[in-house]
Amino acid sequence: MILAGDIGGTKSYVGLFDWKDQRVEPIREEKFWNADFGSFEELLTEFLEDLEKSYGSPGQEDPAEDSAQENPPPLKPITAACFGVPGPVIDNRCQTTNLPWVIDGTSLQKLSQSPKVQLLNDLEAMAYGLQVLRSDETMLLNAGGKEHPQGTKALIAAGTGLGEAILFWDGQRYRSCPSEGGHASFAPISDREIDLLRYLRTSYRHVSFERVLSGEGLHLIYQFLRDTQKNEPTWFAQELPNGDPAALIAEAALKGKPDICVQALDLFISVFGGETGNLALKSLALGGIYIGGGIAPKILPKLKHDTFMKAFTAKGRYQRLLNTIPVRVILNDQAGLLGAASYAAESALSH
Repeated sequence: MILAGDIGGTKSYVGLFDWKDQRVEPIREEKFWNADFGSFEELLTEFLEDLEKSYGSPGQEDPAEDSAQENPPPLKPITAACFGVPGPVIDNRCQTTNLPWVIDGTSLQKLSQSPKVQLLNDLEAMAYGLQVLRSDETMLLNAGGKEHPQGTKALIAAGTGLGEAILFWDGQRYRSCPSEGGHASFAPISDREIDLLRYLRTSYRHVSFERVLSGEGLHLIYQFLRDTQKNEPTWFAQELPNGDPAALIAEAALKGKPDICVQALDLFISVFGGETGNLALKSLALGGIYIGGGIAPKILPKLKHDTFMKAFTAKGRYQRLLNTIPVRVILNDQAGLLGAASYAAESALSH
């Protein structure tokens, strides 16, 4: 039995799988809002307690025959666990970047009573999830040229933060390489982006790509346009405090008004395309680029326009090469959970 989790900056998925050597649906899966918990241990405890109420403790003896008729059979013991976590993993421990949590593999091993618990960076886990996605769980933005079956693949995901990862072929299989590339310095490539950088530097000592390419980043772009162009309509200014600003801005942009929201999302998408092209060059991702995270599926109509791909390929002499690289959007928001489960299952088999 495999225990897996995908911990995001805002929400987390935890699932239990009877996963052996291929993808299966979870026996039980729950979504949690991180703000409701003081730690991941507290969140996981609630999941395990819910599990015990439904099935009994994993690995316990079969219940009496009369009770077995009323309750589902007990679960087999947990043989391995893996959790994708939002931050760098060092010595199987993570101080999360956008959460006030410290997640420790040893502590989770005791809590889950699993013989092996592995932490992966959340994008590293999502990259493993690419290997088990079905074709209908991605959408093609750029067909590219002839695909390289063992070419390096790269993943970029914008949501609460910005994550990046690389999948490389080791001669027998793909392995995922974690990265904190989302925290690299924002590099503007147009006059407007230069003005945006100047604006952000008045508030932040270091302006990373994550500062721009995230839910908060879309709101910051909106504020930049509001303060420099003075084009915020009163009716929309009154709506913003009543919900998630990034979601409201994106929804308004997709509807085509007000114009400040359209401009904000267009600028966001242009920067997103440019940094995705940077990642493709840095990794020479001839096996394809994948776009994950919570934002991309919500703005698909805009991503299909040429703004993203123009920025992606605008790399001078390497434009022709970038045009040959396939680009896909991940539609399954549980790719990270599937990747963590896949990694844990492989780990259990190898041991």
